[in-house]
Amino acid sequence: MTATLVDEHEVPEHREPGDNATVRVTLDASVGCRNVTQRVLRFDAGRSTTRVTGCEEVWFVAAGRGTLLVGDGRHQLEPELGVLLDPGVAWAVETRDGGLVVVAVQVPSAGEPVADRRPAIVRLADQEAITTGDREFRVLVDPGVGCRGVTQFVGWIPPGRAPTHHHTYEEVVYVLGGEGLLHLDEGTRPIGAGSCLHLPPPVEHCLENTGTTPLRVLGVFHPAGSPAAKKEVGTTDDPARATAGESGAEGQ
Repeated sequence: MTATLVDEHEVPEHREPGDNATVRVTLDASVGCRNVTQRVLRFDAGRSTTRVTGCEEVWFVAAGRGTLLVGDGRHQLEPELGVLLDPGVAWAVETRDGGLVVVAVQVPSAGEPVADRRPAIVRLADQEAITTGDREFRVLVDPGVGCRGVTQFVGWIPPGRAPTHHHTYEEVVYVLGGEGLLHLDEGTRPIGAGSCLHLPPPVEHCLENTGTTPLRVLGVFHPAGSPAAKKEVGTTDDPARATAGESGAEGQ
């Protein structure tokens, strides 16, 4: 088992006739994902076809504005929002000007569909900033808002490199901005905006920010838990050491 790194813009896109949404499946079982699938959805002006979630799904609005239509409800979408959609929910997206970009992650849900529940919508700016060492992250969607399968967060990595480490959970990462390097046992690869990473346990890795501004990452991991939980290479299994010094905000 190893990590996977792909460039969103090199992934084939798909659009159904009459739809305003272009879909790129960036990370899924074909690259080793066990329980998570990452997609990037880009909506042009107009209304999308109606889709029904087959499992629990979390979104992050990376750019643009629009309206999420669920049942009789109309929910405004803007940059920096996290969204939780339960399994069995029928939804469509309407945009006036286009340019809406959503990074969506699907995970098999535990429990019965809750098709009549309103989507949970969380503003990044409203979430508490949590720091571990010199890194910061903010949790958006997690069990606190009703999510059963994953935790979604945004992290900021300052210039520099963290210790090599691994996680007990499966994680997918989307680089929102900045530039850096992904370090793995088998080598080092550059990353930047649009890079998509799959980090299965217990692959050892670290992200390095090689720029002068923060490297900003969107992370989603399964099962849900603390983004700060990790084990540095060479440490003991002491939980206090396993969570000290660096957050999952690294994107991992």
